[in-house]
Amino acid sequence: MPPCFHMCLKDAVMDIRPNHTIYINNINDKVKKEELKRSLYALFSQFGQIVEIVAMKTMKMRGQAFVVFKELAAATNALRQLQGFPFYNKPMRIQYAKTDSEVITKVKGAHGDRDKKKDKKKKPQDAAVALARKTAMVPSIAAHIPAVQVPDNPPNYILFLSNLPEETNEMMLSMLFNQFPGFKEVRLVPGKHDIAFVEFEGEMQAGVAKDALQGFRITATCAMKITFAKK
Repeated sequence: MPPCFHMCLKDAVMDIRPNHTIYINNINDKVKKEELKRSLYALFSQFGQIVEIVAMKTMKMRGQAFVVFKELAAATNALRQLQGFPFYNKPMRIQYAKTDSEVITKVKGAHGDRDKKKDKKKKPQDAAVALARKTAMVPSIAAHIPAVQVPDNPPNYILFLSNLPEETNEMMLSMLFNQFPGFKEVRLVPGKHDIAFVEFEGEMQAGVAKDALQGFRITATCAMKITFAKK
């Protein structure tokens, strides 16, 4: 990759006003639309709540996508952390969207109206639960609060994942775990869609990833459970 790649990209990003929507290009255009959207969700939802992912397979929009976050800070964090990330073997180029497209504007507007109505009805304890869930979505190693307390085995360099949704695939899990030092590989279990193993170089590295992603939701209904694998 040319030395000026990140510098030039940074300059381009700085010229565009920060907003809730990020624009991604240089995406592998051979990936099917639904798989692409699921994989983008798995990768980007760790940074915050996603309102919508727009990916179209038209000739003009191939290899491109928009991800709309509820919070501006989440969009900014995702842009910085995933710039150049090897997504389906191609480095992603990410910037703030220049302007919200009509479909994204409508999605954000509708979502905002729904949130306002929900906020009026929310009880204090509901707000606390929502905050805890939001905190659990971001794998901050320093200040992570696990959403799920899971009985565990002695430390191991292999992690055991359970409660995975049916659409989980090796790419999704690899993208989640390879951001942590020492990641080696993901192993799915034939015939069992809801479990998998993730191997790291050492026990300490596996433990960091386990604590960071405990309770992570690949889909809205499935909070991932992570334990050390039995030795």
